[in-house]
Amino acid sequence: MSRSGSGRPGGGRPLLTQRAALVFLLAALAGAGAGVLAALAGSAWPVAVSAGAGTAASGVLFFKEIIG
Repeated sequence: MSRSGSGRPGGGRPLLTQRAALVFLLAALAGAGAGVLAALAGSAWPVAVSAGAGTAASGVLFFKEIIG
């Protein structure tokens, strides 16, 4: 059984658009930065992870709006 296309799911289309990939990348970088800064400030690691995750979630919403 042969498939047409380049072997990607969805018939050759990428899973994410370039805009979505950029939004998620920037949000992940912001979250990682916030988590590292919280850890370096002396917070316990669960607090630092929570700060990073909250920043990443907010970052997705923020970057989705400003990148148009």
